[in-house]
Amino acid sequence: MLISLYLWTQSLSLCTAEMPVLDREPSRDSGGGDGLPKLPLPALKDTLDMYLSCMKHLLTEEQFNKTQNVVKQFGAPGGVGELLQSKLMERRENKANWVYEYWMNDMYLNNRLALPVNSSPVMVFPLQHFRAPIDSLRFAAHMISGVLEYKTLLDSRSLPVDYARGQLAGTPLCMEQYYRLFTSYRLPGTERDTLVAQESSVMPEPEHIIVACKNQFFVLDVVINFRRLNERDLLTQLDKITRMADSKEEHLPPIGLLTSDGRTEWAQARSELMRESTNRDALDMIERCMCLVCLDDPSGPELSDTTRAMLMLHGGGVAKNGGNRWYDKPMQFVVGADGCCGVVCEHSAFEGIVLVQCTEYLLKYMIGSPSKLVRAASVSELPAPRRLRWKCSPEIHQLLASSADKLQRQVKNLDMNVYKFCDYGKEFIKKQKMSPDAYIQVALQLAFYRCHSRPVSTYESASIRRFKQGRVDNIRSATLEALTFVKAMTDGKLHTSDTEKMEMLRDAITAQTKYTILSITGMAIDNHLLGLRELAHELKMEKPEIFQDEAFLVSNQFILSTSQVPTTVEMFCCYGPVVPNGYGACYNPQSDHIIFSVSSFLDSPQTCSAEFVKCLVQGLMDIGDLCNKCNSSSNTTQKKQGQTLETHTQTETNWQSKTPQRPADKTETQQSLPQFVLKTPDQTKVEAQTQTPSLAETRALKNGSKS
Repeated sequence: MLISLYLWTQSLSLCTAEMPVLDREPSRDSGGGDGLPKLPLPALKDTLDMYLSCMKHLLTEEQFNKTQNVVKQFGAPGGVGELLQSKLMERRENKANWVYEYWMNDMYLNNRLALPVNSSPVMVFPLQHFRAPIDSLRFAAHMISGVLEYKTLLDSRSLPVDYARGQLAGTPLCMEQYYRLFTSYRLPGTERDTLVAQESSVMPEPEHIIVACKNQFFVLDVVINFRRLNERDLLTQLDKITRMADSKEEHLPPIGLLTSDGRTEWAQARSELMRESTNRDALDMIERCMCLVCLDDPSGPELSDTTRAMLMLHGGGVAKNGGNRWYDKPMQFVVGADGCCGVVCEHSAFEGIVLVQCTEYLLKYMIGSPSKLVRAASVSELPAPRRLRWKCSPEIHQLLASSADKLQRQVKNLDMNVYKFCDYGKEFIKKQKMSPDAYIQVALQLAFYRCHSRPVSTYESASIRRFKQGRVDNIRSATLEALTFVKAMTDGKLHTSDTEKMEMLRDAITAQTKYTILSITGMAIDNHLLGLRELAHELKMEKPEIFQDEAFLVSNQFILSTSQVPTTVEMFCCYGPVVPNGYGACYNPQSDHIIFSVSSFLDSPQTCSAEFVKCLVQGLMDIGDLCNKCNSSSNTTQKKQGQTLETHTQTETNWQSKTPQRPADKTETQQSLPQFVLKTPDQTKVEAQTQTPSLAETRALKNGSKS
């Protein structure tokens, strides 16, 4: 089944029933959500009916007729579906979350694709303007100070609980994901990876980070003699590291490149590395560290939003900073000497909201607690950071060459387009009494239809953190109502009036809203179907026909993979497509503009990010014009759906209560981070995850210059 491709970035993600994903169960104080309800299990008939409803307009009549019969047989009284449903009900009784392990393995750990581009999302900061090399180190030291502050909150369990907004407002949300930020590691496996939790009652918490510089790795102890290093000390140590990294006679092979390879290939390379005790010690230090800080060399003269997005996703390959990474760690903070900065996230440990919340805390910390702008101290009592050593066999050198070649192919293949739509933002959409997220989702459907003259299965992540150990389910945005609207907007032969189009738009937004509510309350179809399929496998049953049917394959080929990742600080998120002929479309709606990050692959003759963005912009303009026309002429059509709620995708969170505010956050300073612009947090914040005709135009654009 292609569910494994709907990873949120291959993500935009148990052959044996009880294989643990973590090495321990969440403790009662870990934010695991002991007081939260269990994830509900939808009725079998409801899921099967919804499945048919979602797929009917995406299939030919012949395909749908066959699928109807297959679904009817699966759901028949006393049939396979009822047996599997009863087993799922038993599983729900015995598990904290009946789908968690199935979902984790299917979405991430079973996936064999390389993490960069295919799975790991990134946050891209505004371009920083460092006047001298010491400025970038000062920025890094300041950020590390913020990381240590945030980790203190996590260690003391002082992070405020998130609460849902919108539907079921005030419901507490599961906090378990936050406590994996600096304490977990994705261990590669030949068939399946393992998400390992580092904390234990025996071993102490990690007290070091790893600094990558010029493809070398250094251990930076942040606690020395029971004292946490202050920013001055951190700057001193970072300065030492850059000097050590400049020593060319001590340069070692760029081992980090191995982590950019396919997961099976990296697992095999790691086994080869483990033959040497020196390598085992180095791997242990990396796997137990809090996080990575990657001090990147300048990448080139042109640093547009699009360029910086690509550099964050893959490092620019071997010739640039592609080896200056360790992709298995959940958090890699990238500080480029040329001002190209951001965060690379290994996605299996947590969803986008956790990445956003942590990153916003850090940036607000840096603004509210300005750097002292001190020089690096020449303090002799600070021991020098340690360079990690590697012993490389001829086999390792061959594997490094292979990994480098594959990463370079990814670099050449990524087609990224970051576009800031400035004609309006979510405030205009709210004035239409529409959900901004639903509105943008309909616009994405219109853009794809304009490009490719057909609808496709679409993925949008919906948080199910209202429930114990909740992660996400899928909002299926390619609704029949959306298709009806986009056809009316694109087919000149229909002669549909503006009033009728407006009615269709409201119907499409209502349908999107209803499915969103189903998803966030645990009643969507994708997790349920995944559970039924996995149970059949566990029971060693012949795969039920419903999971072999062509419609099921189509339903899980998410050619359009979307996510809403809003921020209150000037930055944006992006990721790659989840299928070879697809698009990744991440968006960040702000009051008066919307940032879109659209990705695809150049080797697909069916896709072109620039063409998609062109159609998206045209669609947003057309829908905006339609709203203006209808609202200026009559309010009649608004009354029917005038109470449409603004619903949320990934999370419905009180963002003002989520990010602890330091007293200094309220001071105004341009000294430390002049490029970051703070906005008032909205009362309704959303998380998402969080992607095809062969046009002559498309090919021309693909062969032309790319930004």
